[in-house]
Amino acid sequence: MTQLSATAAAMVAPGKGILAADESISTMSARLEAAGVAASEENRRAYRELLVSTPGLAEGISGVILCDETFHQRVSAGAPFPQAMRELGLLPGIKVDTGTAPLRRGSTETVTEGLDGLRARLAHYADAGAAFAKWRAVIRIGPGTPSTAALRANGHALARYARLCQDEGLVPIVEPEVLMTGTHSISRCAWVSSAALLQVVSDLVDLDVDLDGVVLKPNMVVPGIDSGQYADPEQVARETVDVLTATVPAEVAGIAFLSGGQPAAQATANLAAMQELSTPWPLTFSFGRALVDAALAAWAGQPALVAQGQRALAHRVSCNTAALQRRYTPELEREDAA
Repeated sequence: MTQLSATAAAMVAPGKGILAADESISTMSARLEAAGVAASEENRRAYRELLVSTPGLAEGISGVILCDETFHQRVSAGAPFPQAMRELGLLPGIKVDTGTAPLRRGSTETVTEGLDGLRARLAHYADAGAAFAKWRAVIRIGPGTPSTAALRANGHALARYARLCQDEGLVPIVEPEVLMTGTHSISRCAWVSSAALLQVVSDLVDLDVDLDGVVLKPNMVVPGIDSGQYADPEQVARETVDVLTATVPAEVAGIAFLSGGQPAAQATANLAAMQELSTPWPLTFSFGRALVDAALAAWAGQPALVAQGQRALAHRVSCNTAALQRRYTPELEREDAA
């Protein structure tokens, strides 16, 4: 086993998921303001410290994805975030894409940017203690979309990023997200998710990316949020696993689902249902809002409420850990909260 494959295996270890705390400065500032917290650099730092220092977090979380700002900040005790996280048993990760841009002038489709200078940035992050990185592609379902051009552009960018990560000793999280936004059916989501994954896997293979040193972060297969359709956890699980088994090689280290804007309990229930199906890879989570929204609301920027915010995060982690261990029930949501 190589160091890359060993790290990837640790990221998807049994009973553990990955915490996505990598919101951009503008996104995190907006979320702080919505929670009644001033959008300052210090408050962004304090919020991320609340998350990573939650007691017992490493029992259910293998690693935390940070943005560049947090990665270069220090916890209140003085250590840089990556060092402090490793001391807490958490693998430090870093988001390295620079966001999306229109695929062409006037297009509603996007391609994710950030390849320019990426090798040097990855080397810097690795030297500073990062164990893995993340890059997100955004695929939109709509009339005539996604186009073949959008799938190809984003697949190539993800594969090029992954190859550079492995060259610099970092495990790439490869995230081709098919958005929930829209009126599409669950079958349409399945078709588009399959097309996106086939393109990404093809490009990864073409660039000789070691699949056992890759963690895939796809969307769950669900109906569009404005479709008026409901899919129960068992249907979501079947559709999602069918797509993955048809498109993703068994060599991939693991699948860590994004929540994609689903309500927290719904994402957890869907994850739990997937554990009942046989797959060649572990199925875990790499949630952002579905883990941390309750913590932000409970903390509200008040130093006296840090412990309350951490309890809210610990509750969500424990529910997802229960899902991975096939012992999740809706009652657990209420029992743990109490």
